[in-house]
Formats: sequence, C-alpha cells, structure tokens
Amino acid sequence: MHREGHSPLVTLIVVAAVAVTSAQAPRLEPVDQGPQKPDFMEFRTELRRAIGRRDVAGLLRAVHPNIKSSFGGDDGIDAFKQHWRLDRADSKLWRELGAVLALGGTFVDPDQFAAPYVYSKWPETSDPFDNVALVGSNVRLRGASSASGRVLTTMSYAILRRKEPGSRSEAWTAIVLPDGRRGYVASHLVRSPIDYRAFFARSDGRWLMTLFVAGD
Repeated sequence: MHREGHSPLVTLIVVAAVAVTSAQAPRLEPVDQGPQKPDFMEFRTELRRAIGRRDVAGLLRAVHPNIKSSFGGDDGIDAFKQHWRLDRADSKLWRELGAVLALGGTFVDPDQFAAPYVYSKWPETSDPFDNVALVGSNVRLRGASSASGRVLTTMSYAILRRKEPGSRSEAWTAIVLPDGRRGYVASHLVRSPIDYRAFFARSDGRWLMTLFVAGD
C-alpha cells in the first residue's frame, strides 16, 4: 500500500535544505554617537576637513603630544609624523584616517570616543581575527574576485568568516557565506575590528586624537 508523505531520505534532504537557506550571519549595525556631543562634532568636522585638504598643520593641531602610533612604543608627535611619512604627499594616513572617521564610533565614557564602530561595537562572540564585517547595505557577494563575477547573494552589515586568515587583497576579500559557500567581496566594503582605529580624548575642554593604530 502507498503511504502519503515523504520517505525518510526525502525528509532528510528537505530538513537539510531548510537549515541551509535559514542560515544567518550575525549583524553589526552601523552606529555613530558623535552627534551626542556638539564639541566633539565640531572637532571631528574640522579634522575631516583637514584630511580632505591633506593639511598637515591642521591634522597635527588635532593630535595629542603623546599620541600612540603603534604597539611598539612609538609615541609622540615626531614618531607619528615619521610613521606616517607626513612629509610625502602620498601618505596613507589621509586614506586610512578618513575611512576610520567615516565609520562613526561610540563614546567609551563622556570624555573618550573610539572609532570606527566596527572596532568599538564588535561582539565578543565573533573572533576578531577570523571574521570581517560588511560596512554597507545590499553588498554583492560574488563567486569570483572580479566585478564581473557571478553574484551569489547580497547582504547588509553582516559579520562573515574569512576564507582563511589574511585572505584579503587590495581589491577583494575572500569570505565564507553562512551556508558554507565561498565567495568574494570588494575589500572597501568590509572591515576587520583590528584594522586601523582611533581614540580621542577631551582634556581641559579640548578634544585630541590620542591613538591611531592597527593590529593587536
């Protein structure tokens, strides 16, 4: 006699398919608490203008005398200028610090601000060395590291696992989708919490950048 319903094998396949399609990545929504304090917003606006003009003097006015530029003990204005080669027009500081400031951040306490939000709000449940965050909405995840690669799916503000440690080029980052597929995303649309980040502190009524580092 024929029984209505699926065989055990068909049922198993259906269950597996539902598990794959329902797999979801953690999300890290963008946040910027800067507007909560007008004096910080004024400081940050001026700093971003200096970056846009590549104005070294304007930048240095926003830098703390004992700024930390690395974890190797390179502290102070002179070390900062040397580290970033501010005597050169092609210094990478303008791009890196501009990217950090564009991604918001949060107040650690009333007199300290950490940027970007990818660093300051990174969840403890996601390994910062194995994962990256999408910093855009409807980001295309492709099957090849090319703008012509087939679009596998689109995702917004998701935390995704790197395909392998260090799997990031100038243009593309290799990632693993929640369903296990391998893909690629344009590197300017992803960020690691151990990429460059900045701290700002208010002292005697004045905001200054006290740290600008990458790594761990």
